[in-house]
Amino acid sequence: QVHQVVSGGGLVQTGGSLRLSCAASGLTSSAYTVGWFRQTPENDREFVAAIGASGTNTYYADSVKGRFTASRDNAKNTVYLQMNNLKPEDTAVYYCAGRNSQFIVTIAGRYDYWGPGTQVTVSS
Repeated sequence: QVHQVVSGGGLVQTGGSLRLSCAASGLTSSAYTVGWFRQTPENDREFVAAIGASGTNTYYADSVKGRFTASRDNAKNTVYLQMNNLKPEDTAVYYCAGRNSQFIVTIAGRYDYWGPGTQVTVSS
C-alpha cells in the first residue's frame, strides 16, 4: 500500500513562509494526481491545492490562491507545496494524498493514498 509522507511543517509568524514536501513510498510510477488537504479540530478536512500527474495543471482553493504554489519533481517522486504570506487561519494539520488519475478533483474521498500529516502553526 502507498504511503504519503509529509515533511516541512513547523511554527512561523504571520507573513512567513514554509515549504512542504510529500514523498510517496510504494509507487511504481508517477502517473497520479496529488491533492493537498488540511484539517483542524473544529473543521472537517478541506481541499487546499492539487497538481496533475504531469505537473502542468494545478488548482487552488480560493482561500490560498495567490499565496500557495504546488509543484512536483517526478524524477524524485516528490511533490511540494510552497506556502507564502501565511496567516493564522492557515494553522492546521496538512496532508497530501494521491489519486490514480491524471485529472484533478477536490474531494478528499476520491483520493486513494494517504499518510500522517504535518502540523503548520502560524502565530499572530
